[in-house]
Amino acid sequence: MAIVHLSIVPLGTASTSLSPYVTACIRDLRRHSAGLTFELTAMGTIIEGDLDQILDAIRRMHEIPFQEGAQRVSTSIIIDDRRDREGSITQKVQSVESKI
Repeated sequence: MAIVHLSIVPLGTASTSLSPYVTACIRDLRRHSAGLTFELTAMGTIIEGDLDQILDAIRRMHEIPFQEGAQRVSTSIIIDDRRDREGSITQKVQSVESKI
């Protein structure tokens, strides 16, 4: 199972506000997220699940700002694909919190 941090930033828009674009991306993710778990954060979205499914979701979400009128889109992706054991968003946070 992979855990991916994703940030999609539209450029070349009339406003500095990103929330309309984020809203459209999250709506799409909710619609097409069967088998994926995700968490919206202040600086991006964390998705866990099958890497191929996640990458398909990212591809769809990357296109949304273009559909909404953006002229340029910058998408940053960090992939944690651990194969020696199962992990989750919750487990990663709990591991750190237990050491604080």
